[in-house]
Amino acid sequence: MLGPETPEDLERKKKKEEKAKEKEAKRLKALHKKEASKLQEAQKASNTSKKTEKKNAKRVTEEENSQDFVDPTTPLGEKKQLSPIMAKQYNPNLVEKSWYAWWEQKGFFVADSKSSKPPFVIVLPPPNVTGALHIGHGLTAAIQDTIIRWRRMSGYNTLWVPGMDHAGIATQVVVEKKLMRESKLTRHDIGREKFVSEVWKWKTEYGSTILNQERRLGVSLDWSRECFTMDDPRSKAVTEAFVRLYKENLIKRDYRLVNWDCVLRTAISDIEVDYKDIKERTLINVPGYKDPVEFGVLTSFAYPLEGGSDEIVVATTRVETMLGDIAIAVHPKDARYTKFHGKFAIHPFNGRKLPIICDDILVKMEFGTGAVKITPAHDPNDFEFGNRYRKHYNLEFINIFTDDGKINSHGGSKFEGMPRFKARVAVIEALKAKGLYRGDTSNEMVLGFCSRTQDVIEPMIKPQWFVDCTGMAKDALDAVFDEDNKKIEIIPKQYSAEWKRWLENIRDWCISRQLWWGHQIPAWYVTLEDDELKEFGVYDKNWVVGRNEEEAQVEANDKFAGKTIIQMVRDPDVLDTWFSSGLFPLSVLGWPDNTDDFKAFYPTSVLETGHDILFFWVARMVMLGMKLGGDVPFRKIYLHPMIRDAHGRKMSKSLGNVIDPLEVINGISLEGLHKRLEEGNLDPNELDVAKAGQKKDFPSGIAECGADALRFALVSYTAQSDRINLDIQRVVGYRQWCNKLWNAIRFAMSKLGDNYVPHAAPVLSMPFSCRWILSVLNKAIHKTVSSLDSYEFSDAATAVYSWWQFQLCDIFIEVIKPYFNGDDPKFESERSAARDTLWICLDTGLRLLHPFMPFVTEELWQRLPKTSGSRSNESIMIAKYPSVKEEWTSEEIESEMGLVEAAVKSLRSLRSQLPPSERRPAYALCKSDQIAAIIRGRELEIRTLASVSSLEVLADNDARLAECGVEVVSQHLSVYLQLQGALNAEVELEKLRKKREDLQKQYESLKKKTSASGYKQKVPQNIQDEDVAKLDKLMRELALVEETNRNLESTIAEDR
Repeated sequence: MLGPETPEDLERKKKKEEKAKEKEAKRLKALHKKEASKLQEAQKASNTSKKTEKKNAKRVTEEENSQDFVDPTTPLGEKKQLSPIMAKQYNPNLVEKSWYAWWEQKGFFVADSKSSKPPFVIVLPPPNVTGALHIGHGLTAAIQDTIIRWRRMSGYNTLWVPGMDHAGIATQVVVEKKLMRESKLTRHDIGREKFVSEVWKWKTEYGSTILNQERRLGVSLDWSRECFTMDDPRSKAVTEAFVRLYKENLIKRDYRLVNWDCVLRTAISDIEVDYKDIKERTLINVPGYKDPVEFGVLTSFAYPLEGGSDEIVVATTRVETMLGDIAIAVHPKDARYTKFHGKFAIHPFNGRKLPIICDDILVKMEFGTGAVKITPAHDPNDFEFGNRYRKHYNLEFINIFTDDGKINSHGGSKFEGMPRFKARVAVIEALKAKGLYRGDTSNEMVLGFCSRTQDVIEPMIKPQWFVDCTGMAKDALDAVFDEDNKKIEIIPKQYSAEWKRWLENIRDWCISRQLWWGHQIPAWYVTLEDDELKEFGVYDKNWVVGRNEEEAQVEANDKFAGKTIIQMVRDPDVLDTWFSSGLFPLSVLGWPDNTDDFKAFYPTSVLETGHDILFFWVARMVMLGMKLGGDVPFRKIYLHPMIRDAHGRKMSKSLGNVIDPLEVINGISLEGLHKRLEEGNLDPNELDVAKAGQKKDFPSGIAECGADALRFALVSYTAQSDRINLDIQRVVGYRQWCNKLWNAIRFAMSKLGDNYVPHAAPVLSMPFSCRWILSVLNKAIHKTVSSLDSYEFSDAATAVYSWWQFQLCDIFIEVIKPYFNGDDPKFESERSAARDTLWICLDTGLRLLHPFMPFVTEELWQRLPKTSGSRSNESIMIAKYPSVKEEWTSEEIESEMGLVEAAVKSLRSLRSQLPPSERRPAYALCKSDQIAAIIRGRELEIRTLASVSSLEVLADNDARLAECGVEVVSQHLSVYLQLQGALNAEVELEKLRKKREDLQKQYESLKKKTSASGYKQKVPQNIQDEDVAKLDKLMRELALVEETNRNLESTIAEDR
């Protein structure tokens, strides 16, 4: 290795560079000023409009930027054409153009079922067909695409399947609103067939919006396998699943209590119910009611006993349901009601006899009056109670509501036809008229609302189809917890407890919905000539199931052989959307047919989704996959956090904190954010609150960040296990970091030259800095790969970021600059090695980063010189993912650089007292020959990184140290910087005092730990040895600080 330039040479060159930079800055400033002046004069002369002003400004900009910096127009689907010279600044909008269409056209996303490569498969959680891209989709896309791109580059036959969910309720609501808005018609006005046709039209026109938006995020989905839960193959799978489960007696029809929406006139699933705490009397707007309805009230009234000798008082928050009361419950140990045991109360409006039943499960003596009215057709607890005593007391479950929430004939002629909450008022008035009303009190309660319509949920008994989940749930539980035959791993592990809680307490799953949009249930009701009642659905035994009507007819003929069939009518209900979603890993691969895709790709590799649907979707996929597919549908379950705003609040339109990923990618003004709110359906008060929230959080709108920065930020956030508090400024920071990458490549291109050809260079003969950067690159590769493999995405992102930012850009690129300052022949060898190393680093580093930031890495990688003869050179996304190269690793080199970095950090601290451009001599005081040799050997690196004019190793008593500031680097090393007039001795003494205090605290803390009772018995020997070494190191550093302090005090005394 040739000797470095002298300090004087370097100082001269540095000053020359600075003068050139200052001159260039002045020239550009003058140019801008001149052009701005020209523009102002033109504006005054012609009194131009705003439009003309923009054109003039654009013209000035175009004159300043040569066409050499502008990317030529690329035809859609062709490989992006790059400008001859890189633009001076990173622009996400320009960088992210064209690449996606080319990737897709080249077929890079498509999996091959015949491939010999090991498969790696993910199914994208199918977004609702009604949906628009939100930040949760952005997180899902960022994580899954990171996994898929990494596995694809690592040699796997990757398949990432896109799909769309028909979203039964959500879609029906959207189309019904559209129908009412445009034609003033309901679905009942036009009939089922025409309405379903309207939904299909809407789906064709608007249904693919969200998947097209996903493309903007750069997702490498296999679009050739795109599917829809209502398309023919998926519909076939749904029918097959229903038929098979029915034939195994796992699907049955029964009268059960369901969550009923009176607006939609359908049962809805638990996940579609939003629960709100009502603390006191509260007025709430309910769909279909002109005036608000009061909730949070406990009403008491009396039931007269049979014979009229006494009464029993009950209390309820839903007094209208007393029209369906069939019994009264009391606690067997409640002395107040002992005299009523075995007696009957009489219903005041219909004369029904209500048995008074003792029960210690339902009744809480301290709540209300201690007597509980029983309405099993409209309350979950009463339903369970009714089932316990149904046979003994011959109890009848009486439904008093119509499907649209009005009182039916069972409620009595006086109330029949009244909407339920108007009936509430009427019942109270009727009770008062009979002298049975006993008052009301404020009462805390929980109220369920439909998430789609905001209707208050009505528990209602209805005939529905149910899946018996007991056996399947046990299999799904064992798949996670059976250590001898474990089939699924849940990540993070904490959610395994939730899996256990749900599946151990599983109930039958109601899978029927009273909708028109969805998979119509493949069941037919058979009416027989000898049936006493001919109404539809009266007899449970009269149902038959088949894959089609012909098969159902054969089933009916066999089941009712010898009987006359009058008619066979298909059940008008549809299946719960979660049923078809639960089959998704099977149906997307072609099940029930044994397709090439099913044979090659089932089971899939990992299911990635939010932890909020662990039971509603994930557990059901596992149950159905194991039962119908013969194996678990995936080997791992990764559950990502839920996204909140920067303040930890749930994202809500009414708060104005909802973040649209496309607005982060493209940027948006505050006015644009306000406009989005105005186009929504917020009331005036909510709109004002939302706008104020936006103004506070985004006073200048949201800056254009690009997809890469957003993806990287979202992946980085996954360390927060259950929720992400998303701060847009962090995304902006990663957008700025992309500019750092851009400039690193610009620097490299200027140093590599036009004719550079990559080739393997012998590592051992490389300069110190080159060997170091390759060694730490090895560690970054190992950390990234191991973190991705263990689904620790934040750690993987941090490993890549830290290497690029703190090691490549902050150190390596800076430290090799002296090799390229001119064409000094003595640095020829170093220059050549630095070029080779720089190319290796950038090529490897971009490939390492690509899964996280696909667009900018593709663009920058395409600009690098390429090795010849490989298809993988066509695109970075099919290039090989980096792997550890053992020959690069050198712990000795890294240790030396660690000392260099520590010395540089200390010298930079001392330099902070000087003007930025001023460079002064630095000195090192070493307590060992080994350290002194390292400092002398790395003098160029330290000088370059610390921006000092020279570096010399001195002895303790050298007089030059008296004019220097000092920093203690370690027990073996102190560094000094000549400050001359800038030296403030008192400040230096204070710094040493603080250093001594800090070291003393560390020493005392460790000493206390090692002296604690039981330390020698409990702590492993290797840890004890480490603690002894740490104590020794701290003592040496304290001694060095003390010595430095004495020397400084002595110098001060001499000066006085």
